[in-house]
Amino acid sequence: MKLSEIADNVGSRKKRMRIGRGIGSGKGKTGGRGGKGQTARSGVRIKGFEGGQMPLHRRLPKRGFNNIFALDFAEVNLDRLQEAVDAKAIDAGKVVDAAALVEAGVLRRAKDGVRLLGRGELTAKLNIEVYGATKAAIAAVEKAGGSVKILAPKAEEGEAA
Repeated sequence: MKLSEIADNVGSRKKRMRIGRGIGSGKGKTGGRGGKGQTARSGVRIKGFEGGQMPLHRRLPKRGFNNIFALDFAEVNLDRLQEAVDAKAIDAGKVVDAAALVEAGVLRRAKDGVRLLGRGELTAKLNIEVYGATKAAIAAVEKAGGSVKILAPKAEEGEAA
């Protein structure tokens, strides 16, 4: 076999269709756009138009809202923390906060704060500073001899939590 004899398989490369190049091409005259009118023009297409009937997206009721003040937390479970301690990524002697978790590779980014969740078991004694934590997570950390400091502002009495 020589380099000059190498060729593609027949039919492996297909030429693109050139539209609007005469009726003999099979895609001439209207160029695949059908007849005349709005849909034959460029830049206009009525999405969701149902011939004057009330469109589906207007027939359905509106529901819910988007809270612009909602915070997006990065969540960390206890078993993930224990894995990082076992792998020597987190130093148990230092304070474990958002920056330490990102540096250890437990989180990609801290987002609006870190929230500690209670899945798994923790045996290492850690001093943790997070924006929020579940009661089960706090109990598990304190059982292991550590402490949890909550950085979030306290909800005042009478305010819904």
